[in-house]
Amino acid sequence: MSRPIQALIARSAIAHNLAVVRSRAPTSRVWAVLKADAYGHGLERIVAPDSPALALADGIAVLDTETAARLRDGGWSRPILLLEGCFESRDLDAARALGLTVTVHHAEQIAMIEAARSAGPPSAPLSVYLKMNSGMNRLGFDPSRYREAWLRLRASDQVGAITLTTHFANADRPDGVDQPMREFERGAVGIEAPRSLANSAALLAHPSTHADWVRPGVMLYGATPFATRPAAEFGLRPAMTLRSRLIAVQVLQPGASTGYGYRYTADREIRVGVVACGYADGYPRVAPNGTPVAVDGIRTALVGRVSMDMLTVDLTPVPGAAVGSGVELWGAQVAVDDVAQAAGTVGYELLCALAPRVPVVTVD
Repeated sequence: MSRPIQALIARSAIAHNLAVVRSRAPTSRVWAVLKADAYGHGLERIVAPDSPALALADGIAVLDTETAARLRDGGWSRPILLLEGCFESRDLDAARALGLTVTVHHAEQIAMIEAARSAGPPSAPLSVYLKMNSGMNRLGFDPSRYREAWLRLRASDQVGAITLTTHFANADRPDGVDQPMREFERGAVGIEAPRSLANSAALLAHPSTHADWVRPGVMLYGATPFATRPAAEFGLRPAMTLRSRLIAVQVLQPGASTGYGYRYTADREIRVGVVACGYADGYPRVAPNGTPVAVDGIRTALVGRVSMDMLTVDLTPVPGAAVGSGVELWGAQVAVDDVAQAAGTVGYELLCALAPRVPVVTVD
């Protein structure tokens, strides 16, 4: 390896976090959400035949039929859910061929299913997740039109099982599911069908939402869906460690600066370590001075602007640090959520932004 940066992916951590899901919602079945290439962790890596990561998952949730086909080709035989459903009629054919469960969230998708009915004899029936817009105003039927959509789907010989679903915009707040749940119950009144409601935040904070199926996403990878509650509070373990090494050490005199724009100027003599990691590796360029970093297992802080291939850190807390010293950008010593909070974003974004040029090592 010519450059010391690498990402470690611990599949056993995902298995542990899935066990946390099971302990929190013991009577629910579990969709493991693997969109965005398993939140940057690598789809095939997580679902490989030798992987322990998803042994306790009842199904996998993804975005498109191409990803579902990759999973089937890799040997995944359990259910697969398309979270955004079918985008055109040929997706319906692929969904049937692959045995997928499809989300239906607007009338045009129902019309596609009905058109397939009129085009010929019944095909293999589709399992459907009928989505309600309970206030997020992204995808789903208005509660007042929800029963009508359900009746249309139930009348189709192209449709098999129907599950009722919605998504919460504010499940990370103490009262964040109260109004959406009222809207959901209003729209679903009188409909007897399985339900899938809880994302990671709702699963952890609102047991009333667990229902028949839960859909954990970011918590599977050891990050938190909450702004003020760390992942460790829930017993979650980070599945990704981004690490590198010091490739240079500079001594700044008082008044000297480092990096583009001289964003950091020393007010005393200070040793600064140069780390082989930059925004082209997926580290946030906007990370400010003070963003946590660990050097030789000791937490310190970013100083100066993140550049394409390098960043600089304060070595004051680590007097023995030298060229070659180990650096953790995020992982067990520095939570990805701490880095994200400093940078004004969320851990989801940093995990998903891991650059293809970063070598990945899988560990169990």
